[in-house]
Amino acid sequence: MSTPTVPSPVPGPLAGLLVADCSTVLAGPYCTMLLADLGADVVKVEPPEGDATRGWGPPWVGAGLAGPEDPGTAAYYLAVNRNKRSIRLDLKRLEGADVLRRLLGRADLLVENFRVGGLDRLGFDDVELERLNPRLVHLAISGYGPDGPDRDRPGYDFILQAEAGLMSITGFPDEAGGGPAKVGVAIADVVTGLLGAVSALSALVGRERHGSPVEGTGQRIDISLLESTLAVLVNQAQNAFVTGRAPARRGNAHPNIVPYETFETADGEIAVAVGSERQWPRFCAALGLDPLATDPRFATNGARVEHRVELRPMLAERFRARPSADWLPALRAAEVPVAPINDIVAAFDLPQARARGMTVDVEHPELGPIRQVGVPFELSATPATIRSAPPLLGEQTDEILADLGYDAASIAALRASGVV
Repeated sequence: MSTPTVPSPVPGPLAGLLVADCSTVLAGPYCTMLLADLGADVVKVEPPEGDATRGWGPPWVGAGLAGPEDPGTAAYYLAVNRNKRSIRLDLKRLEGADVLRRLLGRADLLVENFRVGGLDRLGFDDVELERLNPRLVHLAISGYGPDGPDRDRPGYDFILQAEAGLMSITGFPDEAGGGPAKVGVAIADVVTGLLGAVSALSALVGRERHGSPVEGTGQRIDISLLESTLAVLVNQAQNAFVTGRAPARRGNAHPNIVPYETFETADGEIAVAVGSERQWPRFCAALGLDPLATDPRFATNGARVEHRVELRPMLAERFRARPSADWLPALRAAEVPVAPINDIVAAFDLPQARARGMTVDVEHPELGPIRQVGVPFELSATPATIRSAPPLLGEQTDEILADLGYDAASIAALRASGVV
């Protein structure tokens, strides 16, 4: 069951913030969607053919609406573009570049993921952006960063998961018949979007604290998929620094905590996380394996990590003796973290997910009500909201042009020339 969106009478914390979103696909659009959920006015500047993800299906929604050959709108595009206004704009035309100049002259934040140097070639290098708007914060997203030997390489999530080491620790060991695996979502893109939002908001706060209301303190922020993916290796990276060895793939097992993994039961599989020493004796008691709690090989987490090869078969044999429906309540009663391994449909149907509003229905101008992932944070005084569906290509073009000072005749001329 989804919760319908209800407009909030209270503006979001970023209300009044104007974001020029010249990004496509995932990292940039995810970043700007977060800002839009928080109340920012995000103007999605799309190339004439639209954001590439509009065609990244199946699955599709609304096939045939624009004619028998129309496949519909890709679910991928719908995932990260709500709460935005779309303008279709040919930036290779002088008149199109002029529209963007007007927008950037008023914007607080520019988010873009052109190939390194791409924005410069369109006439918007750092000097020009400073001239247009000294208060502008410019978030530049790239695959590898603006300098270094790989600066000109295109960035793709899958390639970065491989190159930045993430795949090397994801998947089961070779001896278990496994191999390197990517994460099931484009995690390099998503994390880059998250870190991009954090860094952009930090720059905007810094601008207000340290800049003149007239002259301001705009700045450029560079963020790359490579650096973001390396950054999220956290404890695995530190393990490598300390030992001098690359961490191995352990499947669902944790490199530093035991037991903290999945176990087969008589009829399925569950996830178990013994995350503290206080939980260990309770875990052993719930399994009917009390002697293990005080066995010197397993009495502390450090010992259990050292002797995991001996411990795991004992636990695995015990778990296989009873069905999941027995183990889940028994371990929860012992206050040991445990969960079934849900698929995505079941996860969003969890009573707790429903109680927290993690699915919402939003009305689309062509598709009717569409289900969306809810906002994952709750602000008590200035709530984030889902106010509008992902826009059609160029849906708000005339509205945005009017906001920028174009009159009806000028808008008609831009349309007639194909600039918008």
